[in-house]
Amino acid sequence: MATDLRAYLRERTYPGRGIALGRSADDKKAVIVYFIMGRSVNSRNRVFVQTDDGIRTQAHDPAKMSDPSLIIYHPVRAVGTDTVVTNGDQTDTIRDSLLAGKCFRHALMTREFEPDGPNYTPRISGIVDKEGSYKLSILKSLDGDPACCCRYFYEYDKPKAGLAHIIHTYAADGEPLPSYQGEPARVAIDAPDAKTLAEQVWQALNEDNKVSLYVSYIDLATGARDTVIINKHTA
Repeated sequence: MATDLRAYLRERTYPGRGIALGRSADDKKAVIVYFIMGRSVNSRNRVFVQTDDGIRTQAHDPAKMSDPSLIIYHPVRAVGTDTVVTNGDQTDTIRDSLLAGKCFRHALMTREFEPDGPNYTPRISGIVDKEGSYKLSILKSLDGDPACCCRYFYEYDKPKAGLAHIIHTYAADGEPLPSYQGEPARVAIDAPDAKTLAEQVWQALNEDNKVSLYVSYIDLATGARDTVIINKHTA
């Protein structure tokens, strides 16, 4: 049984950054959810802004941005009929690999977890194709040991209606932050459109730690996108 996405998120005060990919309940749309959370002033000082091919992060108050590395990047980019979503600059690594005729896995074999010890935050990535099939990946340290990078890939063909898979950077809050463990979790989604799902997810995310949210429904017949962005600083 899949846990309702709202219930899954309410149970976690600090999942960090998260990606959920799946299929709408009417089986007509691919669904993408990406959220960011933050504990520090630097992490919380962000908003999502729309670009020609997706979104990028931006400082809400440039004067408060102490370190842009690992904070400013393109979380979502459309590449042809594919859509790439990640929690870092590996979005561009994947995009460049696809444009060079290579693949999602090939791109991520050149990357590893973030260099932010002692957390060594995992890099999470996803890709959705024009048929709505999707892949997820997590690159993480071995139990916090930066000497070993573990790379995991999950592929989902012919997704089921009303079902998504979610992966996020942290298993829970802590010092240091523990990395996500196991396969992407199965979660149920029943929202008819991006606006409804975005409202549901935003309400479910921890009030103190949530920063920004992106939700997109992609029509599998036409490729049309129904996209919603919510930023805490402008909500």
